[in-house]
Amino acid sequence: METQIEYIAAPPAGIIMVEGKPHMRDAGGRLVPEELVKAEHKLEDQTVRKIIGFAEDLSARISRFRGHTFDDVASFVELLAEKYDGKRGGAKGNTTITSYDGCLKVVVAVQEQLSFGPELQVAKDLVDECIAAWSDGATPELLALVAHAFQVDKEGRINRAALFQLRRLDIKREPWPQAMTALGDAIRVIGSREYVRFYKRPNPRGRWEAITIDLAAA
Repeated sequence: METQIEYIAAPPAGIIMVEGKPHMRDAGGRLVPEELVKAEHKLEDQTVRKIIGFAEDLSARISRFRGHTFDDVASFVELLAEKYDGKRGGAKGNTTITSYDGCLKVVVAVQEQLSFGPELQVAKDLVDECIAAWSDGATPELLALVAHAFQVDKEGRINRAALFQLRRLDIKREPWPQAMTALGDAIRVIGSREYVRFYKRPNPRGRWEAITIDLAAA
């Protein structure tokens, strides 16, 4: 006589079997018998789990696509380097490759991640000294820029763009040059991050349009 094997299907996501009875875990960590959970709450749970399942799969596919894209571009650049004994790419590894008809392009951009050392406080003190000495001669625009540059946001980050604007000002009156030297010394490159962007256009004279891989912009 053949032995009959009974296959028991795994419970649906979100369902936990306790002594053969289905339960659902609530936000407080308690196991609630499924029969006591309101129908709309069960439907909401199922909807969220379904969407998250698709989102996780899509996220993994995009991650693999991103990795393959960087590998493909790097392989192409290495082939050119072997052929021409050089590198095709801009500063800090920035690279743009374009289709033969000039209607498609892939741009790999490298963005440095910056931090600021203790010299930043020295720079701020020197800039404050300048503003105090020039209180009658400093323009409202300069005062606003200085205040904006050293302002810390909610995440505790300094406004980098405003700091770099300060460095571009051509002020030779002391101690401003010293302040800008201290500001330059404060900059620390702590790493870099690669970004890849995709573009297309209808013809070689058309305007480039970004191919978005972004839910917010899709």
